[in-house]
Amino acid sequence: MSTVRTIKGIELIDEALYVPAQRPDIQLHVRHRRPAAMTTFSPQRTIVLVHGATYSSGSLYDVPFNGISFLDYLAAAGYDVYALDVRGYGRSTRPPEMDQPAGQHPPLAGTDDGVADLGSVVDFVLKRRHLEQLNIFGMSWGGTVAAAWTSRNNARVHKLALVAPQWLNDQPTRIDSGGDPGAWRLIAVRETLNGWLSAAPEHARDRLIPAGWFDQWADATLAEDPWSQSHTPGKIRAVSGPIQDIRDYWRVGRKYYQPADIRVPVLLVHGEWDIDVPLAIARALFSELENAPWRQWLEIGESTHMLLLERHRMLAWNAIRDFYDRDYHPE
Repeated sequence: MSTVRTIKGIELIDEALYVPAQRPDIQLHVRHRRPAAMTTFSPQRTIVLVHGATYSSGSLYDVPFNGISFLDYLAAAGYDVYALDVRGYGRSTRPPEMDQPAGQHPPLAGTDDGVADLGSVVDFVLKRRHLEQLNIFGMSWGGTVAAAWTSRNNARVHKLALVAPQWLNDQPTRIDSGGDPGAWRLIAVRETLNGWLSAAPEHARDRLIPAGWFDQWADATLAEDPWSQSHTPGKIRAVSGPIQDIRDYWRVGRKYYQPADIRVPVLLVHGEWDIDVPLAIARALFSELENAPWRQWLEIGESTHMLLLERHRMLAWNAIRDFYDRDYHPE
């Protein structure tokens, strides 16, 4: 089902799609947005986005602060945009284990599943648009998924953009509170504000997120898991597979993929106050992207791990658009 919306004076097609995963019982929810006037499609103007380890694509990319979301922005800039929810997130199929006590099953939907689900959606889009390549975007754990898939499928990727992607880090991470992670976990969405703000210096916390934005984001995020509204009000479910992967890979110095295997242009965006992926970690990953034809780093000042949802979001949005727009060839 599709609708037409007007953003910045441009009519956009807004469509909810469901794409079969490799497992026949899994359907992947995909948010699709494009200019209504777009009639031809190209690798350069097509993007597939994948989200992080806790929040869905709807939560991270489609909350319309001041009337416009990241998906709206990309579509209004002339892109055919697809944002998937990995199994267990958002409106995609929730594995049946998520309706049972978390301690009864091992961690669900790890990075292997994320990579497989991204591949299923990429295959769908390429077939739908009769293309051989497209652009990929990922944030945080989604950056791992996007980069890992690209490293194994360079021929199908035009460009790769990453925001605060995971990398080797032997320090404790906020997402992993220790103990048995179980199959899934509950996130008290409205209680995350203090943790979000704590990444910024105390003097800057009151201006990091404009007034009203957090409540708007929390409402949209909670709506992504209707089951929770009746069973665990104020909380959403998130799978624990990515946490197990932190323990099995990043904390012990084990690479899930080889950045040197990525052979397409790469943009890496990082926030000055990101304590989930500290500067040294992001820099180490950037240095290993040695076989990209060209690579670019952007540091956004006064921003945290959630920079796409903060007051300086337009600095990141503009840079990501410019990266995909640019027809650059090294001399």
